[in-house]
Amino acid sequence: MPSDLARVFLSIGSNLGDRLDNLHRAIEMLIDGGLEIKRVSSFYETRPWGLSGQPNFLNGAVEAQTTLMPMELLNLLKDIEVRLGRTDTVRWGPRCIDIDIIFYDDQKIAEEGLQVPHPLMHKRGFVLRPLAEIAPQFVHPVLKKDIKTLLEDLDEDDQC
Repeated sequence: MPSDLARVFLSIGSNLGDRLDNLHRAIEMLIDGGLEIKRVSSFYETRPWGLSGQPNFLNGAVEAQTTLMPMELLNLLKDIEVRLGRTDTVRWGPRCIDIDIIFYDDQKIAEEGLQVPHPLMHKRGFVLRPLAEIAPQFVHPVLKKDIKTLLEDLDEDDQC
């Protein structure tokens, strides 16, 4: 892989509208935004995390390569969310699309508005299950455990 390409992992989810179509459209928009999609996980129906009383989500993971810098990638993701109809609501509330950067190569990034690796990913089965499908051996650069192990370490109630 050329050194100017970053390997990134994204988590995508939707619990409003046509969830499957929302996910497919988001992936198409990632491609249109210049990402080279390498793998896409299966989509998993999961209970909401952090705020109950809302519809179930469809969640998946995407592995891609990009020339975008981390903040440029974040800006692209936020733009895609807005273009697909996402509006600001309550934290962890319902949304037509949610796209998060889980990993950007093995970098540790702490900037205003962006923390990578995603700070809660290791506690979320809806992130780990799809990620384990496409990258079980990828090692979390802070926790120093691979994705498969992080998923196995979750309480059974937290696994999707």
